[in-house]
Amino acid sequence: MVGSLEVVVETAQDGARRVLDLVAGLHPELVALRRDLHAHPELARAERRTRRVVAERLAAAGLEPRELTGTGLVVDVGEVPTGAGRVALRADMDALPVPDACGQDCVSQVPGVSHACGHDLHLAAVVGAGLVLAALDAADALPGGVRLIFQPAEEVQPGGSLDVLAAGVLDGVSSVFALHCEPRLDVGRVGTRIGAITSALDQVHVTLTGPGGHTSRPHLTGDVVFALGQVITGVPAVLGRRLDPRWGVNLTWGAVRAGQVPNAIPASGSVAGTLRCLDVRAWTQAADEVRRAVAAVVAPLGVQAEVRLVQGVPPVVNDATGTGLLERAAYQVVGPDAVVLTEQSLGGEDFAWYLRDVPGAMARLGTRTPGGHTYDLHRGDLVVDEQAVGHGAALLARTALLALSDQGLGDQGLSDQG
Repeated sequence: MVGSLEVVVETAQDGARRVLDLVAGLHPELVALRRDLHAHPELARAERRTRRVVAERLAAAGLEPRELTGTGLVVDVGEVPTGAGRVALRADMDALPVPDACGQDCVSQVPGVSHACGHDLHLAAVVGAGLVLAALDAADALPGGVRLIFQPAEEVQPGGSLDVLAAGVLDGVSSVFALHCEPRLDVGRVGTRIGAITSALDQVHVTLTGPGGHTSRPHLTGDVVFALGQVITGVPAVLGRRLDPRWGVNLTWGAVRAGQVPNAIPASGSVAGTLRCLDVRAWTQAADEVRRAVAAVVAPLGVQAEVRLVQGVPPVVNDATGTGLLERAAYQVVGPDAVVLTEQSLGGEDFAWYLRDVPGAMARLGTRTPGGHTYDLHRGDLVVDEQAVGHGAALLARTALLALSDQGLGDQGLSDQG
C-alpha cells in the first residue's frame, strides 16, 4: 500500500513539474503578450484587436479559435471522452476609461484608456494555460477537453458574460475557473475562499421632480434639492434597519445633479450610486427595499420620485470542490505556502453568472512585488509584478488537469500538495 501511495505522489509531482517546465519556456512570450495588450487597451465590446492577437497566437499552436457575436472568443483544447464534460477557463478582455499612469515602457497608446484592472494579465495567463494544455494534447498527455473563454465587457453593466453565456459557451462544461489580480497580495500568493468572494452589484438611479420655484419661497413648492439630500442620507439609513446587517448591504452615491443657479429651486434632480450586497439573499430583496425607502423619505416633501435599478451581478460564489482544486494546484505549481484565505470584496465581478450555471471558483492572484508599493485596481498607476503571469498560467493549467482527474480522466494530481 505504501508503494502504491508513493507512485501516486510521484505522478502528481511529475504532472506539476511538466506544467512548470512548459510555462517556464513560454514565460518571456507571455510577458511580451501582456505588455502588448497593456499598450493597446480596448474598451468594452470594442476588443477587436485584443481578440485578433489572442486568436492568432492560439491558432499558431494548432488550435481553432471561434469568434462569438460581438468581440468574444472561444477555443477548445483536447477531446472530451464519452460521459465527461469540458473544464472551462475564463479571461476578461476589456480595459477601463482611465488614463494610464503606470510609467512603464508598455504604457497605453490609447489616450484615456488603460488596463487598470489587470485584464491584460488575465488574458496572458489564460493564453499561457491554453498553450500548455495544447502542448500536452499534442503529446497525448491531455486526458480530456478544456475550453478557453475570452469574454468582452466585464467592466460594464449588463456585462459581456451574459452575451457569451447566451452563445452557449457553457454547453458541455462541467466546471469553470478564473483568476483576478490582487495588487494587495504579494506575487507568489493565491487568495481563495469558499462561498461568496465578491459582492452583488446593482446601479441605483433616483430622479426627483417638482414644480420648481424661487429659493425665497421654498414652502410654496417641492424642494427637489432638499429632497435629494434626504434621499442621499436617509435611504442608506433606512436600509440599515430594514435588512439584516449580516448581509453586508451598502448603498453609496457617486453622482448628484440638480440646478444651475443659486436662487432657483430646480424642477428636477437626480442621484445615482451602487447597491452592493455580500449575501445573495440580500440581492433578491434589497431592490424592493430601496424603492420603498425612497418613497417613504420623499413622501412629506411634495416631490415625485422615480427609481430605476439596473441589475448588475450576483456575488461570485465559489463551491468547495472548485476552491479545493485551485488550492491543490497552487500548492503544486506556485509554492507550498502559496494559498492564503482572502477576504470577501464589495467589488462586483460578472464571473458570478458562470457559477450560477456550473460549479467552479475564482481565485485572487498576487501581483505585488514583495516589499514594494501597494497599488489599487481601477487606478491608472497600477503596476503588476510580471512573475504573476507565469504563476497564473501554471495555476490555471494545473487546475484544469486536476479537474479532469476528478472526472476520472487520468491520474494527474491525486496528491493534495504534490
